[in-house]
Amino acid sequence: MQAERYVRRDTTRNGQMQDDTAQRAFETISGADDPAPGLGEKAQRAEARNGLRHIVSLSMTKVADGLIDPKLVLAWLLSALGAPAVFAGALVPIREAGSLLPQIALAGVVQRTARRKWAWVWGSVGQGVAAALIALAALSLEGATAGFAICAALALLAVCRAACSVSFKEILGKTVGKTRRGSVTGLAGSVSSVGVVIFAGLLMSGLFQSRGVVVAAIALAAGLWVAAALLFSTIEETPSETEKSSGVDFKLLRGNRDLWLFILVRGLLVSTALAPPYLVVLAGSSEAGQLGQLGALVLASALASLLSSYVWGRLSDTSSRRVLMLTGVVGAVAMALAVLLWFLGLAEAVWAMPSVLFILMIAYHGVRQGRSTYLVDMAPKDHRAAYAAVSNTVIGVLLLLAGVLGGGAALIGPQATLMLFAVMAVAAAVLAHWLPEVEHLADG
Repeated sequence: MQAERYVRRDTTRNGQMQDDTAQRAFETISGADDPAPGLGEKAQRAEARNGLRHIVSLSMTKVADGLIDPKLVLAWLLSALGAPAVFAGALVPIREAGSLLPQIALAGVVQRTARRKWAWVWGSVGQGVAAALIALAALSLEGATAGFAICAALALLAVCRAACSVSFKEILGKTVGKTRRGSVTGLAGSVSSVGVVIFAGLLMSGLFQSRGVVVAAIALAAGLWVAAALLFSTIEETPSETEKSSGVDFKLLRGNRDLWLFILVRGLLVSTALAPPYLVVLAGSSEAGQLGQLGALVLASALASLLSSYVWGRLSDTSSRRVLMLTGVVGAVAMALAVLLWFLGLAEAVWAMPSVLFILMIAYHGVRQGRSTYLVDMAPKDHRAAYAAVSNTVIGVLLLLAGVLGGGAALIGPQATLMLFAVMAVAAAVLAHWLPEVEHLADG
């Protein structure tokens, strides 16, 4: 009995030491040592452990995203497999629309679930399965058949990604308090960027461009998604009140000025995501070919994320509204600078477009960080999934329209298109000024 008592005492002591270590690490990351606002007593006790699990699991999924990037990896893979160009052109629309449009229906499923982490867990597992199917298709298929199979698997991945997206804000809001959520997601963005930087460097080096290396990277992405799901399943989540509604509709928008304004600001800031291909066009064709150009884009994005995501996260915890304003200005400056360099005849200089891409990607990652933090902090308690679904659905429609109009933009030229995007970014910054501050409001 005495020995058993000692064992229990040691176990308790070890558990306490682990909790203290987690608490110190989380306080260092978030810069907050006060009780988490808006969380219950149980959630407050588990906040540090949950926050660290969020960071690690989110870092793994972000690395996986970089390894399977449709703009670079899958486009190059389809070309290597001899698939018609139409399949490569369909990759980004499939990924973006498939990730956003299903959320309006999936939000209803999430709201009827007491422990909403399982929606994220199964969504991450689904992305891993889809990535594995892409790798299998690359090993066994060629030509148009490979194109159909990979696009179908990407569609599955996108829907599973939608499940993760619509549930994540709910879980983050339940497990991590205000004024520290941006730090959690921002650090994950910076940490994961290291892996993406290494991958982009390998692609651009010319040493590892074989199909096998790319397939291995996709298989690694599949493993990372499954591992992230396993870790995320250990998050300590208090049950939510379930709703019997069959889904979420657009009634949330009725009389909701703040949500309307947020969606409008976010929609205008889509310009930061649409601009990079036009910068590549201004840079002209390089001897390194399309892979080198896209590799440079991935590298610029990863470096920008590495250096800025955590900073944007900390700033978002202070005022995500100001982050949205600042990113609009920075994005507009980058796009205007690209056009100016073209007028000066410097657009094809080795340093020109990569530098502009880096600045633009800093703005882009700030937009992602600011909009996510703002939505979580703005949405009433237990309605974050609904708010996220409505917002993402509207943005998904806008992205589809942008994709359809993308061909028409070629008629006016990349310079005029970039200036139009710059005006959109400035308009977003101006409108964001009228958004309310939400970081220090009590959760409703």
